[in-house]
Amino acid sequence: MSLEEIAQREKEKAREVKKRLMEIPHYDPNAEPVVDINGIKNLLPHRPPFLMVDRIIGLESDSIVGIKTIGVNEFYFMGHFPGEPVMPGVLLIEAMAQVGGILVLKNIDEPQKYSTYFAKVNNFKFKKKVVPGDVVVFKLIITQPLEHALVCMSGKAWVGDSVACEGDMVAQVIKNR
Repeated sequence: MSLEEIAQREKEKAREVKKRLMEIPHYDPNAEPVVDINGIKNLLPHRPPFLMVDRIIGLESDSIVGIKTIGVNEFYFMGHFPGEPVMPGVLLIEAMAQVGGILVLKNIDEPQKYSTYFAKVNNFKFKKKVVPGDVVVFKLIITQPLEHALVCMSGKAWVGDSVACEGDMVAQVIKNR
């Protein structure tokens, strides 16, 4: 395959991911989650107050949709910002990474023996404040499958029909000690 053909295929793949990320996931609070909070705790080592995903409502081999309900009592609102609470952008990225980590771990054998870690974040844009009472819907798509312990993903977070943030991330998958 020529370099031009490879480049063309990569461009087509990027367009397809962008198109899939344009589709806002539908959240029905009455529907049973695909993975509930207990299943999430079995996959991720995070615990409150740093567990940033409440449930998984969609899961395919290369994509995932997760939910975080933002309560007024979240630890960070005390100082960010008094009188006008806003979820810090870095915690939106962390929540998105946790959802992505679940996607990666659901695709490997014996997921309880592994953890995912940030390796890189790129192109993050913050478009809407996330405040108490919001329900954030995260959607991530794998753009480069797991290879040499690294996996690449693109994601978006919505509050209602508005994009709260979007960007790309690379996760490293490491066997636990």
